[in-house]
Amino acid sequence: MGLNDYKYWIALKSIDGVRNIGFKNLVDAFGNPRTVFNASLHTLTVVPGIGRITAANIKDFSEWIRIEEELELIKKYDAHIITYQDHIYPKSLLNIYDFPPFLYVKGLLQEDDINIAVVGSRLASTYGKFSTERLCRELALKGITVVSGLARGIDSAAHRGALAGGGRTIAVLGCGLDIIYPSENEKLYADIVSHGAVITEYSFGSPPAASNFPARNRIISGISLGVVVVEANEKSGSLITARLALEQGREVFAVPGSIDSAGSRGTNKLIKQGAKLIENVSDILEEILPQVDKPKQHSQNVHTSGQDNHEKKITPETKVSSGLTDIENTILKVITSKAIDVDGIITATGLKPNDVLNILLTLELRGIIKQLPGKKYILEE
Repeated sequence: MGLNDYKYWIALKSIDGVRNIGFKNLVDAFGNPRTVFNASLHTLTVVPGIGRITAANIKDFSEWIRIEEELELIKKYDAHIITYQDHIYPKSLLNIYDFPPFLYVKGLLQEDDINIAVVGSRLASTYGKFSTERLCRELALKGITVVSGLARGIDSAAHRGALAGGGRTIAVLGCGLDIIYPSENEKLYADIVSHGAVITEYSFGSPPAASNFPARNRIISGISLGVVVVEANEKSGSLITARLALEQGREVFAVPGSIDSAGSRGTNKLIKQGAKLIENVSDILEEILPQVDKPKQHSQNVHTSGQDNHEKKITPETKVSSGLTDIENTILKVITSKAIDVDGIITATGLKPNDVLNILLTLELRGIIKQLPGKKYILEE
């Protein structure tokens, strides 16, 4: 789809009365936004959620110069648009009630991102920021993409931790891509673009209005498998994100804090209400790994003359496949049916610890190896 085609997406989204659900109903009915503008008034009113006033607004739309200016800004800021019809659009986001029909993106989204959101207080304590950076650094080392909102405090610490771990991170804004809020995060914004993506549903020039952030929070939780809350008072916006996560069927985790700290009352309350208390990355991974799709086992049927088909036993040799990368094959060659720990794998392969940890997680998610207690690994049977 060329950039010029997106003008119909932007225009339709900007029309009074066309909300996210109405937008989807229109596109489902007519195939694409361009066709919507060519439809008759009567035909538009037949679409669920589109009344006569909204239909008239569509037919009367004439602000094409403003839309062309928006397209110019997309080019100027080296951004792009992904629609819910694009394969790169976060699939988990499609499962929420009012997902945005398209996102403005600066940086790169990846289909295989395994996202965990980490959010918390803007007025974070030193302990809170330290704990967040350490947690997110470890998540990054495990191949997890950290999602947050670029706000002061815990959000900024989450992004920095992921970057320190050499991983990917995604910032979801409550304003346009051309507005860095808070302004002191200008360098962090640039680093996130280089090692992940900054995304928003708001058009260029949209200010960080307070009403935007609850809507922004539904995207943070919507693109993630789970939400970790670190330091939140009882009226924190992070608790809104946690509530949205529960409504969306996501996991909710909380880092416990001091009972004497007002900034921990929200997180401690979440734990009392059933959020999982986390002390380390393993507490998160054991909950989210079962949610990640694993490919079919590397077994296959073979036919031999005069015999019925039978399942071929999987051996270390058949696990080593041309479908894997060289580094994955290198690691697999030292993993057998006898358990081996991470240090043993690092020593045997001569690879960097960070590379080994990342590949081990990937192989585990794909159902090729299994982790045992004590950080030991064997081939999955």
